[in-house]
Amino acid sequence: MPSGAMWRSCLCLRHGWRRLLNRPPGGPTASVGKRASIPIPFRAYAPPAERKRFYQNVTITQGEGGFEINLDHRKLKTPQAKLFTVPSEALAIAVATEWDSQQDTIKFYTMHLTTLCNTSLDNPTQRNKDQLIRAAVKFLDTDTICYRVEEPETLVELQKNEWDPILEWAEKRYGVEIGSSTSIMGPSIPTRTREVLVSHLASYNMWALQGIEFVVTQLKSVMLTLGLMDLHLTVEQAVLLSRLEEEYQIQKWGHVEWAHDYELRELRARTAAGVLFIHLCSESTTVKHKLLQE
Repeated sequence: MPSGAMWRSCLCLRHGWRRLLNRPPGGPTASVGKRASIPIPFRAYAPPAERKRFYQNVTITQGEGGFEINLDHRKLKTPQAKLFTVPSEALAIAVATEWDSQQDTIKFYTMHLTTLCNTSLDNPTQRNKDQLIRAAVKFLDTDTICYRVEEPETLVELQKNEWDPILEWAEKRYGVEIGSSTSIMGPSIPTRTREVLVSHLASYNMWALQGIEFVVTQLKSVMLTLGLMDLHLTVEQAVLLSRLEEEYQIQKWGHVEWAHDYELRELRARTAAGVLFIHLCSESTTVKHKLLQE
């Protein structure tokens, strides 16, 4: 099959991108009252077992420290028994929706926003802002779209056509050099590039940084995460780009329907929740400023 036909049969992303053809984290505690290994994984609470829904109504109230979630007349608390309080009403509504959407059984592993809030409130690993930033930037050394294969030719071409535009956008957007490599050691990221990205992330608050590290860990890519944060990519596009090699192999060899479909949907759900968390935790003035810099 000609190389151009091969990658076109693999992906076809909307808005001029090629999109896939023929394709059909730690959870919260609800107390009341071929690549280099990933350097620093996102660390959050492990999901507890499912439990029967014990409340009827979910409401929001505003307290001194922010917005609180009420399950009937009991206030939601974190795994460390702190009062569950979030900084914005929009985030409180999103979290309340997670709790209200649970049916007879509470599935904690589906409640990604609640998990991120718990992690931000309890900070179980006691990391400060600088440590969160450097943990995220460290992923540059193993960024998915910076690693390239040398063969087969069709996959080489697919990576070039799908990933290069993202690197070019990021280099222009942030005025840095990134590049790609086929070496197992990965690309050589200039010191200035790291400094610029560290400075950019420092403009986000601690809550948003928890979300940023979470998304970076899901996609294994700083570049794709930045594309999502700047509204350059949709969640669907970023997820497909992060799974480019997997989707190529699936198109070539077939897939285990339930396993691959479940994995794809879970990754989309986690990524979408993380991106939403970032934006809901970012002050409106900061978000507006970042968008005006486009």
